[in-house]
Amino acid sequence: MKETVLRARAFAFIHRKLKKREYRALWITRLTAACRARGLSYSNFIHGLTVAKVELNRKTLSELAIHEPAIFDEIVELAKKSIPKKPAAKKPVAQTASV
Repeated sequence: MKETVLRARAFAFIHRKLKKREYRALWITRLTAACRARGLSYSNFIHGLTVAKVELNRKTLSELAIHEPAIFDEIVELAKKSIPKKPAAKKPVAQTASV
């Protein structure tokens, strides 16, 4: 019986950690779907929020995407505006081989 209790406690400890990991994955999946529907990738969305200094966590953002889509649309637009524009790539100059 003692071994069973110890084993149960070990599994309880492990699964408390796994539960947090699984919820974070769920929130990221929800945000990915919501961002893609609005024409933005998840990574660009999070980068835009970081640049804009928006400190909402993924759980809150996920709940907003589900229950308050109008507010989430505003947050997505803020993230899109905050993403720095990349300069146009320069064409490489053809180099001639010199002997």
